[in-house]
Amino acid sequence: MEPFGIRSRSIRLLIIAMAALVWTAECRRAKELGNKLWSVGDGATGGCRAYAADLVQFGGVSDGVTSNTNAFRYAIANLSQYASDGGSMLIVPPGRWLTGPFNLTSHFTLFLQRDAEIVASTDMDEYPIVEPLPSYGRGRDTTGGRYSNFIWGANLTDVIITGENGTIDGQGQFWWDKFHKKELDSTRGYLLELMHSENILISNLTFINSPAWNLHPVYCNNVIISNVTVLAPVDSPNTDGIDPDSCSNVLIENSFIVSGDDCIAIKSGWDEYGIRYGRPSEHILIRGVTCISPDSAVIALGSEMSGGIQDVRAENIVAVNSEAAVRIKTAIGRGGFVRDIFVKGMSLHTMKYVFWITGNYGNHADDHWDPDALPEITRINYSDFFAENVTMVANLQGIEKDAFTDICISNVTAELSAKPKKVLWNCSLVEGVSNYVSPKACDELPENGKPCDYPTIPLPIESVRVGQCG
Repeated sequence: MEPFGIRSRSIRLLIIAMAALVWTAECRRAKELGNKLWSVGDGATGGCRAYAADLVQFGGVSDGVTSNTNAFRYAIANLSQYASDGGSMLIVPPGRWLTGPFNLTSHFTLFLQRDAEIVASTDMDEYPIVEPLPSYGRGRDTTGGRYSNFIWGANLTDVIITGENGTIDGQGQFWWDKFHKKELDSTRGYLLELMHSENILISNLTFINSPAWNLHPVYCNNVIISNVTVLAPVDSPNTDGIDPDSCSNVLIENSFIVSGDDCIAIKSGWDEYGIRYGRPSEHILIRGVTCISPDSAVIALGSEMSGGIQDVRAENIVAVNSEAAVRIKTAIGRGGFVRDIFVKGMSLHTMKYVFWITGNYGNHADDHWDPDALPEITRINYSDFFAENVTMVANLQGIEKDAFTDICISNVTAELSAKPKKVLWNCSLVEGVSNYVSPKACDELPENGKPCDYPTIPLPIESVRVGQCG
């Protein structure tokens, strides 16, 4: 039976037959929801949705016990028919909605109302093994494929994931225990992954307890992540906060992250697989982010950076009890490049390192990496940093016959901890300059009396306006 309905200014009844089960959904003009929708730009990215439906209308039950896998999948499948007719929105009401993994669709908004929680099932049968990413060649945890991500989609356009600070809970403890006990034959999935997609907005939500990486846009263009909270225990394995991977035109802003790994890690593929895929991460702006990560970096570049990373800007960042403010991670065999990196305005409180560049991060995908594939690390600019309770200012290590060049550090004050390292600057195989840095920089970065560069021309993603539907 084909879906049919009566469309009016405010209500449309949809009668949908799926898998021999008929769902009746009351859809209404999205403009009636007023400030509950988000509009991006002039309708080109996001925009107000013509149709909206409530998960309950598809059989959803919010008791935290009943599986809603079919409800989510049926709802999104049915709403996808409006992709070319004004788009659609699935509303998740208050309650605890247990579900297995589900895919999103184009011209679509997933909206979590206040006190709504989407909770990931721990039934492993609901997570099929999928192919590894082509720029990685294998799963990140182990060889072979990976378990399905919890929420994901591929080849999509115009996707909004937002709400009134609802929560998406990956129930990661289940996966962390199995990972530590070496009971997993495949790589853990991610909490939210979008692939080969464009015009993405993720905002006003809390993401907790991801099995591994939390937010992972990969091979995407035009991505805004704004006003999100990402939380994981600081001892949880590989729970990166936000990882743009081979993505272009990305804005990450006004967010709070507590992580068992890097708060933000920019990536672009692993060794020969990333070199072959050849898609860099570029034109990325990070601003107004607060991070807590005792064993990892606030902002990391790599270690999987074989497709290249360039034109990254970060400003107005706060870190508390974190291992490093900025860390570049690479190695022989990575190839690729990290260049034109600009970071200014970091306020750091209790840090092991302020600056860290690692040229021997030799965790390889397999034995086929190319020893002649040397990374290019150049034009790295850090300015306007204040740090207190610091153990070591900088640990900068290049690669033999592959020095990291054109490093600039200016206007930096690092107040030392009660028991600092004897060597405050450890520099080898790096070249650059410094200006107004205390404690004084290493000899490899002599003073030149000039501030470091920071671009004045905005990135295109900054001109995308994010606002509420009128």
